[in-house]
Amino acid sequence: MRNPLSSVAPQYWKVWSAAAVSNLGDGVMLVAGPLLAATLTRDPVLVAGAAFAQRLPWLLFPLFAGALVDRLDRRRVMGYVDATRCLLIAALGFAVAFDAATLPVLYAVFFFLGTLETLFDNAAQAILPSVVPRRNLEKANGRLYAAEIVANNFVGPPLGGFLFTVFAAAPFLLDAGSFAAAAALILALRGSFKPLRPEDAPPTTLVADIREGLAWLYGHRLLLTLALMLCVMNMMFGATEAILVLFAQERLGLGATGFGVLLTAGAVGGIFGSLIAEKVTDVLGAGRTLLACVALSAAPLVVQALTTNAYVFGAMISIFGAAAVTWNVITVSLRQSIAPEAIFGRVNSAYRLLGWGGISVGALLGGFLARGFGLTAPFWVAAAVLGAMFFMTLPLITNEKLEEARNAA
Repeated sequence: MRNPLSSVAPQYWKVWSAAAVSNLGDGVMLVAGPLLAATLTRDPVLVAGAAFAQRLPWLLFPLFAGALVDRLDRRRVMGYVDATRCLLIAALGFAVAFDAATLPVLYAVFFFLGTLETLFDNAAQAILPSVVPRRNLEKANGRLYAAEIVANNFVGPPLGGFLFTVFAAAPFLLDAGSFAAAAALILALRGSFKPLRPEDAPPTTLVADIREGLAWLYGHRLLLTLALMLCVMNMMFGATEAILVLFAQERLGLGATGFGVLLTAGAVGGIFGSLIAEKVTDVLGAGRTLLACVALSAAPLVVQALTTNAYVFGAMISIFGAAAVTWNVITVSLRQSIAPEAIFGRVNSAYRLLGWGGISVGALLGGFLARGFGLTAPFWVAAAVLGAMFFMTLPLITNEKLEEARNAA
């Protein structure tokens, strides 16, 4: 059987390879960053501050990032951003090596990394429909998520934990190298990826462009609902993730390497989710599958709050990983299918302002809940909120509504 991606393989696989390489570095940092924060302070709020600093730009800059992505060549945006991230992470690595790393330095580097991420992620999702036929977007996104999960959550975390114990600067320097390699792969793409504007279109301002993207999303009830749901889910995820390193050390009894291995459980579920997302959607329909993802995100949190067994905790992370990736494959493909190409960056940035901005708020919420009520409090609150959202959105997210949106596009 002919591979539906074969006709665009050279372009698509460069994007795929760049994602795999950079996500390996991100996976290493996923462990090394919290471990570095935990060596500098044991205060849950201050540890959570690192995650907050990295996610705060998603509350401040995504709209401007989306407007720029719709004006510039998306290939160049991705390549230059990765080159800049290489320099930032390398600087942090040298600070760690020479015992000059402090919490303010860590916060500053993570804040600038998050700012650059708003540009890169918007450009990465906007460029995919230019290298893959729209009918193959779910398959292409599924393979991208599979690569991201293997590198970011399966290989990277235990490697990051091991390297941190051997030489604390090593994970950061490895991440810098991964960004350099990803930049080279992206800049090797052929052609122009600058959105086309009608020749007779009058010039516009950045603010006017942002307003157009916001208005489009606000007028699309289904995508707006999904964006608000993602905001709530990511807020609860951020609340638990921000204090996870302390939870793993103090309740599960894990060291640096054990913490890295624990995070690979999410990769196991995530790979499963990336492989079955298309098939499950064919059987249940997109709407029912999305609601199932919400339910499967809420239930494991109760078990995590109750257990002190690392294996049980890891199994729950795996279930959550499968639900999260399935949700992402469906909703990203839906946005790429129905949002106009010329304003996709702005629509996507408005969507992610709600979705990813929730992580930064959740990170602080998790830190204060853990400080005031113990390390299990963020898990109980997250389970209650997601359970309530499941029942509230039952009539809003249906197979019929998603199919109508695709047909209308």
